[in-house]
Amino acid sequence: MSDVVVPEVVLSSGTRMPLIGMGGATTPLPPPDVLTSIFLDAIEFGYHHFDTAAYYGSEEALGRAVAEALDQGLVKSRGDIFITTKLWCTDAHPDLVLPALKKSLQRLGLEYVDLYLIHWPVRLKEGTEGFDFKGKILPFDAKGTWEAMEECSKLGLAKSIGVSNFGTKKLSQLLSHATIPPAVNQVEMNAAWRQEKLRGYCREKGIQVSAWSPLGANGAAWGSLAVVDSPVLKEIAIAKGKSVAQVALRWVYEQGACVIAKSFNKERMKENLQILEWGLSQEDSDKIKLQIPQRRGCPSDMFISEEGPYKSLDELWDGDA
Repeated sequence: MSDVVVPEVVLSSGTRMPLIGMGGATTPLPPPDVLTSIFLDAIEFGYHHFDTAAYYGSEEALGRAVAEALDQGLVKSRGDIFITTKLWCTDAHPDLVLPALKKSLQRLGLEYVDLYLIHWPVRLKEGTEGFDFKGKILPFDAKGTWEAMEECSKLGLAKSIGVSNFGTKKLSQLLSHATIPPAVNQVEMNAAWRQEKLRGYCREKGIQVSAWSPLGANGAAWGSLAVVDSPVLKEIAIAKGKSVAQVALRWVYEQGACVIAKSFNKERMKENLQILEWGLSQEDSDKIKLQIPQRRGCPSDMFISEEGPYKSLDELWDGDA
């Protein structure tokens, strides 16, 4: 059992969410039994927040790890683990949301998730696979889809509901008709893509920001080395006796965002939790703010189409920078 205690934030829903979570997406996925043992290790190291999605293919392995952790007494009760999963674009339709969540719960072997997110403000034709979305992007009924998310919350199948990859305009439109506001907006956020406008908007509206790709996803096909190769972060890391990854994650944490760190390497999993007992100086923070060039690591061009709702990246991202 780990003695690491990760601070929590109280979401607008009243649910408490640990501010460091472990991501469950990687390509290719390890075999299910290997993945289950990785998640079990993470629980042992002190992770109590896990971020998965229907699209990731890791829900079943995570569910098994939670069940085993309870059996082994690594956690006392289901309430000690915070599970986030997400609605994939092929199910982003009012009639498909509840069945999709029920399928996720079945794979996870759980009665509820702590947080259910709309993965993207995009709808794809059912059966779409891979990342070639040409001719497969459909109009997205944000209002109807959110009403179905609210139904999931009212039924107690999701303790909190939220969105992912929503810009300020889309959030504003959602808030204009929501009876339950989104508790969380999970977006790409790191020292090389600070998301200041969007974070300011979310803060004003009581929406917790959760950061995916806090290290720039340098191992992914679409990722960038802007974080891990940053001379500014390297200089701070050397001065502090920390790794670049720890400095980058600590910066996200100090912004008040939830850090979704994804590593399946045991040492790095431990290292990613070791960002709580120290801090960055004002000078460090100023350097990060003023000296690191800003660029979105995951533009998501695959959602841009002349036939679809987003004809430019500006439209997809609401012009937020």
